[in-house]
Amino acid sequence: MGMLYEYLARDHERLDDLLERSVTEQGKIDMKAYADFRQGLLKHIGIEEKIILPAIARLQNGKQAEVAARLRLDHGALVALMVPSPTTQIVATIRSILRVHNALEEKEGGLYQLIEQLAGSEADDLLKKVRNYPEVPVNPYNDRPVVFDAARRAVERAGYKAMF
Repeated sequence: MGMLYEYLARDHERLDDLLERSVTEQGKIDMKAYADFRQGLLKHIGIEEKIILPAIARLQNGKQAEVAARLRLDHGALVALMVPSPTTQIVATIRSILRVHNALEEKEGGLYQLIEQLAGSEADDLLKKVRNYPEVPVNPYNDRPVVFDAARRAVERAGYKAMF
């Protein structure tokens, strides 16, 4: 695999580790680990939405990646889950989404392999853009009931079960 694939897949591993560490053995949320996960996930989604997916469409003369619509639904659900304060149920829902989502990006013929194949001589420039992508501003948590309702709808619209 190329450098783009490796960078993005390693970021998945880093985020998976942070998410795993965000729930303690006692079933409590480690807010520092979760905050790092939240910040990192929002940045990772930004990279895919603002750099990777548009580059694929441009390199295919306007044709989106076949999985683009599916990934965008997942991204919407994941972003919605970043709004309320974390609970073990929210973390379980995030894990269930990422299990499927990351596989779509990393598998043979997946999103990351596609960008590697299409990028050609642009691969180094794309990798530079990915590495230099800015941190994403993060708002305080919002635990109003409408937030949970919106997150639940986004998760279900993406085809997953909301566990909260």
